[in-house]
Amino acid sequence: MSLHDLHRPLGDSGLIVSPLGLGTVKLGRDQGVKYPNGFTIPDDAAARALLDQARALGINLIDTAPAYGVSEQRLGPLLRGQRQDWVIVSKVGEEFDSGQSSFDFSPAHARLSLERSLRRLETEHIDLLLVHSDGNDVAILRDSGLYETLAEFKREGKIRAFGLSGKTVEGGLLALQRGDCAMVTYNLAEQGEKPVLDYAAAHGKGILIKKALASGHAVLREGQDPIQASFELLFSHPGVSSAIVGTINPQHLAANVAAAAAAIRD
Repeated sequence: MSLHDLHRPLGDSGLIVSPLGLGTVKLGRDQGVKYPNGFTIPDDAAARALLDQARALGINLIDTAPAYGVSEQRLGPLLRGQRQDWVIVSKVGEEFDSGQSSFDFSPAHARLSLERSLRRLETEHIDLLLVHSDGNDVAILRDSGLYETLAEFKREGKIRAFGLSGKTVEGGLLALQRGDCAMVTYNLAEQGEKPVLDYAAAHGKGILIKKALASGHAVLREGQDPIQASFELLFSHPGVSSAIVGTINPQHLAANVAAAAAAIRD
C-alpha cells in the first residue's frame, strides 16, 4: 500500500501533503530523546535508503528542526536533487547543544535560525516553519514578536507557511487564528488538544499531529492493533492533515504507511 493518491491540502496554506510525514529527530540526535529503547543514529547509506523508501511509499512531508541535533545538516546533502519532491517542515525557538535544550523566541534569533536552516537544508525556502514552543505558547505568540517575524518571512518568500508546535489548547487556537498550521499532540492516550483540531476543521487550517503513536495501548480492546487503532482515531477527524511519525526502521515505516492508508480508506 502507498500514500500516493491520498495527498491532501494542509489547510489553506497551498501546501499538499501526504497523510503521514517522516520525523527526523533520530537522524540527528540520540541524547535527551524520550524513547523506550535506545537506538543508533543511522549512517548516510541507511538514512538515504530510508528517505528513498519513504518517497517510494508516497510520503512527501519531512519534519526536522535545529533542536534535532545534526538532522538539518544531514538532510541537505541527502535530499540534493529532490527538493521538488518534498514538503519540508522546520522550526525556530529551540536550540540543542551539548545534550541540553535552550530556547530563544526573539525575532533576531528567528532570523539567524531561519538563515542557518536554509543553508543547512540547501534550499531557498522552507515550506512550513513552526515555533518550537517550550510550553508557554500564549506568551510566546503574544509577547515575543516572533509570530509577526514569521509572517514577515512568508512575505519575503523564505517560507511558504508558518505555525506553532505547541503544548496547549489556547496556544493552538491562537496559532491558527494568526497563522497557517498547528502541530498538536493527539493519540489514543491524550486527546486534550482536540478543540484545536475542531477549530482547524471549521476554519480551513492545517494540523500536523505529533506523538501520534504514543503508548496508549492500555485502552485497546484485546486483539486490536495499536498502530491501526491510532491512525483510525487520527484520520476519523476532518481537521487532521498529517501525522508526523519518526522512525528509522524500514519495516516500521512500511507498516505505518499500510496502517495509515487502510485507516483513511476505511
